[in-house]
Amino acid sequence: MKQTIFALASAQGRAGVSVIRLSGPQSAEVIQALLGRLPKPRFATLGRLVQDGETIDQALVLYFKGPHSFTGEDCAEFHIHGSRAVLDRLYGIFRSMGLRHAEAGEFSRRAFENGKLDLTQAEAISDLVEAESEAQRQQALMQLDGGFRERYGQWRDNLIKLLAHIEAIVDFPDEDIPESLSDKIVGDIIALKSDIASAIDDSRRGRQIREGYRIAIMGKPNAGKSSLFNALLENDTAIVTPIAGTTRDVIESHIRIGNYTALIYDTAGLRETDDVVESEGIRRARARGDTADLRLWVIDSSESQASDLSGIRAGDYVVLNKSDRAEAGKIDDLKARMPDDVHLFETSLLTDTGTDALRVALEAHLEKALSLSTFPAATRERHMERLREAEACLDRALGIGFGTPELMAEDIRQALSAFDALFGRTDVEQVLDHIFSSFCIGK
Repeated sequence: MKQTIFALASAQGRAGVSVIRLSGPQSAEVIQALLGRLPKPRFATLGRLVQDGETIDQALVLYFKGPHSFTGEDCAEFHIHGSRAVLDRLYGIFRSMGLRHAEAGEFSRRAFENGKLDLTQAEAISDLVEAESEAQRQQALMQLDGGFRERYGQWRDNLIKLLAHIEAIVDFPDEDIPESLSDKIVGDIIALKSDIASAIDDSRRGRQIREGYRIAIMGKPNAGKSSLFNALLENDTAIVTPIAGTTRDVIESHIRIGNYTALIYDTAGLRETDDVVESEGIRRARARGDTADLRLWVIDSSESQASDLSGIRAGDYVVLNKSDRAEAGKIDDLKARMPDDVHLFETSLLTDTGTDALRVALEAHLEKALSLSTFPAATRERHMERLREAEACLDRALGIGFGTPELMAEDIRQALSAFDALFGRTDVEQVLDHIFSSFCIGK
């Protein structure tokens, strides 16, 4: 029999109301001992929590009879006054009755183990708790509502049908395979492989919504990168000085852009230098630019010499800063030298001119790139690994063909196992430990 666990389900610290959750076979016993009665399941009851004739607190108490609870076990909730003294007293009582403080993610893990959630839904709970933007909230809710189960479940059903057809061929080797059947099997495998490949291509979007869209600010020293970083954050996060090379490392900060969360990076100025520390900062700046989802190049348009535009590529955003101090014709010259399909903005960050247009453009860019009009194919690297595994299995099955149907069937079986692992049906204990360890206590 599992030990009954307890944990604070509301935020830490002093509050008007705190919520303690219990899950396990002693939940009803604890309520009886403290409240003196067992409330009707799923109805809130107001009463005094008493031990040895002493009132501990007045609380709302709820009882959930398993399996009709979040974890599938008997559960209880105590809605108490958010005092450290009340919490400490109740924790001491719970421990004296043999209860144990829950580990990170243990409530969700029990819900998963009791069949109340699949693994993708359990992950969605963690994402929903951590959500900071509207898009993250929507994506987590869609996943919690079974967005993955619906899409991937259909693909899994298709694999079962394919496996049944191929194993029928294995079981009756003396029968000639109708050409129409073999063509259908091959066509179905190709179609399913194509769907999975499309999902893999789209999976970056789910990661960008969940973790943040990565925006790197690039350019030469003193072009205004740190000033742009501060302007977008509306905060003096980065140090700004007239001295070239002030920023020597990558500075990272979260920013809300419309309904989305972005990670914005201020990087070291790109130039030739013999300084060992600055050279390392420049290396990191280039590496950050290579992995960014969007690059903002800041150019000092007031410079007399020609600017180096060699690093700019199609799709980049280019900020022509200090445009109010540029010589006649310099802006037009810079625009004429730009690669095709770059997005140009003229700013004077010293006077905060032109940044509003850039903010509007960034919001439109993220809305287009990360739109939730269709549910992303994956939100975590674990999902991606399983999809790649299934795609590789189908590719091998096509390569083997009906010359060796036994091996073909085995590859279809392995593709099925990849989807089972995605939902947590075959994951080993270490994988589950890793996933649930990232959850907060009380979930």
